[in-house]
Amino acid sequence: MHVQSLTKAVALAAACCLALTACGGDDDDTATPGSGATAGTGDGGKVGVILPDASTSPRWEANDRPLLAASFKAADIAADIQNADGDTSKFGTICDGMINAGVNVLLIVNLDSDSGSACLKKAQAAGIKTIDYDRLTLGGGASYYVSFDNVAVGKLMGDGLTKCLTDAGKTAANVVLINGDPTDNNAALFKQGYVEGLKPKVDAGDYKVVGDQTGKWDADVAGTAFEQLYTQNGGKVDGVVSANDTMAGGIIARLKANGLNGKVPVTGQDASVAGLQALLAGDQCMTVYKAIQKEADAAAELAIALIKGEDASDLASGKVKDTVLNTDVPSVLEEPEAIFKADVKAVIDDGFQKAADICTAEYAAACTEAGIS
Repeated sequence: MHVQSLTKAVALAAACCLALTACGGDDDDTATPGSGATAGTGDGGKVGVILPDASTSPRWEANDRPLLAASFKAADIAADIQNADGDTSKFGTICDGMINAGVNVLLIVNLDSDSGSACLKKAQAAGIKTIDYDRLTLGGGASYYVSFDNVAVGKLMGDGLTKCLTDAGKTAANVVLINGDPTDNNAALFKQGYVEGLKPKVDAGDYKVVGDQTGKWDADVAGTAFEQLYTQNGGKVDGVVSANDTMAGGIIARLKANGLNGKVPVTGQDASVAGLQALLAGDQCMTVYKAIQKEADAAAELAIALIKGEDASDLASGKVKDTVLNTDVPSVLEEPEAIFKADVKAVIDDGFQKAADICTAEYAAACTEAGIS
């Protein structure tokens, strides 16, 4: 498997600097979760970014915040980046503040479609262009949507579990589904994908779905849901589709307590440090790598074009259906990649994670065996 190298960010930054004749100064690009961070002087305009939380996935603060900040700074766009900390009330307050501050573009990752839609509609009423980032806000009417092909993300998990079960010699299997938060439209798309991926085996009678619960993107909730389903099925569970690495960690903890870690394949998503460590240890069978650099670059490029008053139709050539409004939202959709144990090094080589973070003492031997240094 080859993971595409991260060159787009450098090219984008260079292009922005040449076009605007000035790159960002010495502004701080980073901030603690929940606080704002301004990048660039703002001579080229201003964008507001609302991240959802710092707990459901490490990506928001570890990856998205610095990547977006760097791109906007390079274009001399002032970027007010704040985190709602999982609080819809705080989300609304941040949204109001950014609108009142006169941002040119508002980019959000919603906590749910209701609060996200309220924010988007206020922004649109104020003449502000809006971008749904990573999650589509149903009923929100965002100007644009930037994400990954999330049905494809789910299908990689379904296909991945099938591969892991086959590699383990399992031709028949009882499968449990631990889904994301039902308030997140992506969770429905992921599930659509992994149900599609498992369908041939289910239709043939080889696999049986013996549990289907939400883990709400929370390790403890997911672990408890899995344990309950495991007990209900008398321990006869052969594989688990976990919709992300955070929940996979909670499920694996319950498997470890029963001496079953590594014996019951578990999927994941996000290629998080913990998820990649679990792959190296053999506790998790696969994850899905979404090269957030590509997503952040695409969102920044789109926002910059909107701020400059340029036609963005060529940038957002795809479409995603808003099932509430029954309209198509112009979209940029990046492609995900399946990651198994043999592919962990490629994710590190791509610059997404650092070997030093993954290859701690507990995983040093596994890293050496995988050729990671």
